[in-house]
Amino acid sequence: MKLAQRWTWWRERRRVHPPDEIHRAGELAEQRLAKISRAAGKKNGWHIAESVRIPDGEQGGKREIDLVIVGGNTMLVVEQKHWSGSFEINDEEEFIQHRKNGTTHNHSTVNQRIARKSRMLVAMHNERVGMDSGVDVRVVLAFTNRNLDWPASVMNLGSIVKDEAGFIGLLEDEHPGELNEALLETVTGFGTWDEVELNGGLMCKGDVLELGLGEVVDGWQSERRTPLVGRVDHRTGVRSLFSSRPSRLELQAGERRLEASLPYGKTLKMHVVGRKHPEDIPWSTIASINLSAPSLNDHLGQSLQKP
Repeated sequence: MKLAQRWTWWRERRRVHPPDEIHRAGELAEQRLAKISRAAGKKNGWHIAESVRIPDGEQGGKREIDLVIVGGNTMLVVEQKHWSGSFEINDEEEFIQHRKNGTTHNHSTVNQRIARKSRMLVAMHNERVGMDSGVDVRVVLAFTNRNLDWPASVMNLGSIVKDEAGFIGLLEDEHPGELNEALLETVTGFGTWDEVELNGGLMCKGDVLELGLGEVVDGWQSERRTPLVGRVDHRTGVRSLFSSRPSRLELQAGERRLEASLPYGKTLKMHVVGRKHPEDIPWSTIASINLSAPSLNDHLGQSLQKP
């Protein structure tokens, strides 16, 4: 290997990719709500699914739902917002946020979008079980930042609107009854985001298309039915500049484990959320991966009429 290649490889391993603090705050708020929802709803039999991604046969691609909560024959479809400042709702039902720094942001038709996802989800459940099982579907807007002022008009949208305490109170106070196991199976059968953490903490979310580690690993990846997690240890000292295998990878899916050293030039192909095209991410820049269990329900909803 040429010295220039070794130098580039070494620099890639040493480069720090700091977290995106703005998006990180929202992610932490989502994780917090999911965690306290599990604790609050456990006694009454509520089951929590995070970042549920459902296929959109009409518009293509997939749509994400922050939380889907199943209890009895009831399904809560939750859109969480951790905004601060205030917001207004215009005549087109667009949510216009006024931030405390003086800027504004149009979040479009938040309520209409989550209501559409709820209709898609229950239609796909009915398709899977072959009948209308009479699921009680409720759309919930959860505003979890206490530093947010709401307009009174938000209560006229037809959805349940709660702050964090009110949302947790709903799960603690309501007993949904005997669980509809088939409904829970439908919800948990959808996948979620794949996550790739770069050295330094930056988290990339999206779909990992190829691991790029050869036929054996790709075959293992295509056959798995459980989440795949991985950790990469990089040597970054000066002596590692002359090592032929300075990075070591550990992968695990269920009971299966794999360890391997990473040669020069290996990349992972990923379509990151918000970017137009897939891209190659060098393994030398990756700290860890957490890939969703493959969806069992991507065939659903492909022939449904517009919700």
